[in-house]
Amino acid sequence: MRVGTFVLSAQFPGQGHGETLYRAVRSAEVAEECGLDSVWLAEHHFVPYGVCPSAITLAALLLGRTRRIRVGTAVSVLPTGHPVALGEQAALLHLTSGGRFSLGVGRGGPWVDLEVFGAGLEAYEKGFPEALDLLLRWLREPRVAADGARHRFREVAVVPRPDDLIDGESAPETILACTSPKSVRLAAARGLPMMLGMHCGDEDKAEMVALWRREALAAGHGPDEVARIGERHLSAGVAQIADHTADAAETLLKAMPGWLKRGLDAHVTVDGRHRAMRDPLAYTELLCRLHPVGTPRLAADRLAATAERTGIRRFALMVEGSGQVAATEENVRRLGEEVLPLLV
Repeated sequence: MRVGTFVLSAQFPGQGHGETLYRAVRSAEVAEECGLDSVWLAEHHFVPYGVCPSAITLAALLLGRTRRIRVGTAVSVLPTGHPVALGEQAALLHLTSGGRFSLGVGRGGPWVDLEVFGAGLEAYEKGFPEALDLLLRWLREPRVAADGARHRFREVAVVPRPDDLIDGESAPETILACTSPKSVRLAAARGLPMMLGMHCGDEDKAEMVALWRREALAAGHGPDEVARIGERHLSAGVAQIADHTADAAETLLKAMPGWLKRGLDAHVTVDGRHRAMRDPLAYTELLCRLHPVGTPRLAADRLAATAERTGIRRFALMVEGSGQVAATEENVRRLGEEVLPLLV
C-alpha cells in the first residue's frame, strides 16, 4: 500500500497567500522525511479554495527540494492550457527528476478560467478528448502533428523526448481524474489509471473501478495490462490523526467549513449557469466519516478497508485540514510514523 499527501494549498480565513503556499511546501518536505510515498498537487485559479495556479510549476520546485518522493499534479487542467506545452513540461520533469514525476490531468469545471485564458466553453464541453489524445501522443511519439477541431499544426519534433527508460517507464506516468462514467470510460479506452475524488465513498469508488475494468477489456486491453494499469489507480481522501478520534474530527470541523464556504462560493461559471455547492459543515462531516480521521489505528483500518473494498492501494490524503503550519507538519509526521507502519 502506498500512501501520499494531497496538497490543495487551501487558503483558510485570515491567511495570506504566502503563508498558505509555505504550508503547502513544508507539508511536502515533511512527507518525504516521514517516508510517505508521494505528494499530489492541485491547481485552481482566482479562488481561495486553492491558491496554487500551476501544479506543474509547484511540482518542479518540490522535485528540486526532495530526493526520493514522487511528485504529481492532481490535476493539471487541460482545457485552460495547451497539451503540447504541458507535455513538454512533463517530459522535462520526468527526465530531470529521474522518473519521480506523475502527470495527473483533468477536465476541470465550467469556470471563468475558460474566459480569462481564452479557451472558451467548448474546450470544456467538447474538446477534452482531443486535448488528452494530443498530450498522450506527445508523450509517446518522436514527432507529432495535429489536425483536430481545436489544435492544428504541422509535424514537429518532440523535444525533449522522454524515451530513455527510467525505472521501466519511457514516459511520465499519466493519470486521469474521473468523476463520472463518461470520464471512467475515457480513461479505460486510453489505458490510463484513474484518480478518484475525496467526495466519493468506497462503494462509489468500487463501482467506478469495476466499470473501468469492463471498459478497458472491451477496448482491447489484455487482462495482464488491465491488472498492471489498475494497480496505479489513486484514491483521494482526508487524513487527520489524533490520540482520540473525537479530537481529530473536532480539528477539521472547526477549521474546514470556513475555508470551504469561502472557497466554494468564490467559483464563478463562465456562462452564468447555476452550480449548486455543497453545504460546508455537512461536507466536512461526510469527509470525517469516509476517510482516515481519528487515531492511528482507526486511520490504518479505514485505509485498509478502502483497499479491500475497491482494490485501490494508492492514496493521496489531504493533511492541511487544520489550516495551520505546525499542526499540518505534525499531522504529516503522525501519518508517516504512526499510521504507515500499521499498514505494512
